[in-house]
Amino acid sequence: MRPRTLISPAQLNRPRGRFLYWTVLALVLAVFTLVFLGPLYWMITGGLKTTHEIIQSPPTLYPHHPRPAEYGKAWSDLGLGRLLINTLYYAFGALAFQLVLDVSAAFALSKLRPVLGKAVLGMMLATLMIPATVLVVPQYLTVLDVPLIHRNLLNSPWAIWLPSVTNAFNIFLLKRFFDSIPRELLEAAEIDGAGPLRTLWAVILPISRPILGVVSIFAVVNVWKDFLWPMLTEPDPGKRTLGVGIYALSTGVTENEVIAALAIASVPTVVIFLFFQRNIMAGLSAGSLKG
Repeated sequence: MRPRTLISPAQLNRPRGRFLYWTVLALVLAVFTLVFLGPLYWMITGGLKTTHEIIQSPPTLYPHHPRPAEYGKAWSDLGLGRLLINTLYYAFGALAFQLVLDVSAAFALSKLRPVLGKAVLGMMLATLMIPATVLVVPQYLTVLDVPLIHRNLLNSPWAIWLPSVTNAFNIFLLKRFFDSIPRELLEAAEIDGAGPLRTLWAVILPISRPILGVVSIFAVVNVWKDFLWPMLTEPDPGKRTLGVGIYALSTGVTENEVIAALAIASVPTVVIFLFFQRNIMAGLSAGSLKG
C-alpha cells in the first residue's frame, strides 16, 4: 500500500516539482519558527537591552549595547530566589498529590470497574468543557471556607494543591493508558495472590512510566504558569509564586529588569520540555492502540 502524500512521487522527481516542494517547505518552516521562537527571542534579548532601546518605537531587533548585568539585578531586586523556591514547592506538592490520587482514580475507573464508573468519568470529562475562569469564584469561596471542616485555606499551599488534583484531563490520559494494559497481567497477579493495591504498585506502575512522565510534566507546568489563582489565594508577599511576584514588584524596577526576570522564570519549563519532549510524545501516543 502506497503512502498518501500531498505531492506524488512522480511530481517530486521533476525539477519544477522539487523546487516548489522545497520552497514551500522552507517558507512554512520559517514562518512557524518565527511565530514560536520570535517571542522567546524578544524576551531574552529584551533583558539585555537598555531601557531606552525597549521603550523606543519601533523597538530594536537586537541589543546594540548588551547589558548581561540586568539579569543579575533582576534576580536580586525582585527576589527571584525566594519566588523560585515557593513555585517549586507548590509545583512538586501538586505533582505528588496528582500522582497518588489521579493514578488511583484512573486505575479504579479502568480496571476495578466501579458502579456508575462510566457516569463518573463522563461527568469528569464534561468539566473540561467549562472555561477555567468560570470556576474561579466557586473555587475561591470553597477554599475560603471549606465545607464540613470550615477551614480557611488562603495563604496555605493547600489552596493550590487541592484544586490541582481535580484534573480530569490527566485522569483521562491515565485511564486510556491503563485500558491498553492486557487483562492477562492483572489475572496473573490475582492468581499469585496480589490485591488491587499490590497489582497497581508492582504491575501497573512499572510499565506506566511514559504516561506518568507526561502527567508529571503537565502537573508541574500547570502550576508554574498559573497566575490568577495563586494571586487570589496567596496574597502574602512571602508566599507568592514567580508570576505573581514579578507582577507585584514590576512597578519598582525598570522594564528591562522585568523582561529579564520573565526570561529567568521561563528557563525551567523550557529546559523540562527540551529534555523530555520525547517522553511527552511517547506518553501521549501510548495507550492509543491496544495490544
